[in-house]
Amino acid sequence: MEKHKVYIKSRIVSIGRLLDISRIRAAVYRALVMEGVDRPCEVSILITNDDEIQRINRAFRDVDAPTDVLSFPMTALTPGRLEPAASDVNRDTGRVTLGDIVLSYDRIREQARRFGQSIDREADYLVIHSVLHLLGYDHTDEGPDKCKMRAREKAILGETGISG
Repeated sequence: MEKHKVYIKSRIVSIGRLLDISRIRAAVYRALVMEGVDRPCEVSILITNDDEIQRINRAFRDVDAPTDVLSFPMTALTPGRLEPAASDVNRDTGRVTLGDIVLSYDRIREQARRFGQSIDREADYLVIHSVLHLLGYDHTDEGPDKCKMRAREKAILGETGISG
């Protein structure tokens, strides 16, 4: 059995020509490995556009605006510690269900242009950022939690030679 499973669904026609899907999957794996997640896990990713992510943002967060990424953890975790006993486990696969990630291809493309980097690099960053949210990290203020999350993002991106 494959250790971790990443399910990717897209609402963008021909997304495989626009984004490197295998690289997105690899970014999830990198984040899980670097966070020491040794229990088999699964993550679902939806790639969509600004209109749909805005609808999801409005429905689940009461924010009527598009955003680059949304994270929906299945369990409230402590950063850096996966607690399988307190987590949902998929009975069919035996994997811990970490949660769902929603990416806006429109935001990925725009932010890549604005920051002068490739679309794939921007997607890597957002996926790693979101996986850390699924693992309990947060950045609601400018305090130590945000610093810790940013340090983990940088370390995970740096591990593969991608600057943070």
